[in-house]
Amino acid sequence: MLEVADLHSYYGKSHILQGISLRVGTGEIVSLLGRNGAGRSTAVKTIMGQVASVGSIRFRGERIDGLKPHEIARRGLGYVPEDREIFPALTVRENLLLGMKSTRAQGLWSLDDMFALFPVLRNQIDAPGGVLSGGEQQMLTICRTLMGDPALIMVDEPTEGLAPMMVELVRGLLEKIAGRGIAILLIEQKLTIALAISHRLYVMGQGRIVFEGTAAELRDNHAVRREWLEV
Repeated sequence: MLEVADLHSYYGKSHILQGISLRVGTGEIVSLLGRNGAGRSTAVKTIMGQVASVGSIRFRGERIDGLKPHEIARRGLGYVPEDREIFPALTVRENLLLGMKSTRAQGLWSLDDMFALFPVLRNQIDAPGGVLSGGEQQMLTICRTLMGDPALIMVDEPTEGLAPMMVELVRGLLEKIAGRGIAILLIEQKLTIALAISHRLYVMGQGRIVFEGTAAELRDNHAVRREWLEV
């Protein structure tokens, strides 16, 4: 579904992504791991068209590198940013409706679907997004992205700074989303969660992919974990 080949990107003169290649298949959960500064967030921003790049990005068989972010989103690629970017003055309902591609046609996901995935949002439907807790805002951001009917979503650090109970809720939400056939490219700092829910994992270090494999293979690869993941 998503195929990235020899992707390079830059911030000014700094060469951040140095020829990364990865793929995400239909319905897969694939995690992109690495220490802070490894280039993980830059990778998903580059795929989403927010950072200029050199290389090939294919989504559903079509080249999307060089397209604008809104053009990429309309092709079915969703993005949940690390800083959530909800609209704090708008209600939960309004935030969710803003995620829709069109208000004229019913998509695959409805407001009722969002409430089924995360019932707390129903009780907050008319509350401003800014009064939600950090975990609730994270759920709202994921649900808003789903309202755009993506075939694949890229989720950047969804459990960062959340209490353990909210971390488990986010994990369960991601598994439910994948269960409905939506592919996920997950950037996650918590190795235990990534190992538990991912079909495959990539590890980044210094702008490159330094490991690709299954959860079992990463568990057994103590050298990779020690050099590129452990603090």
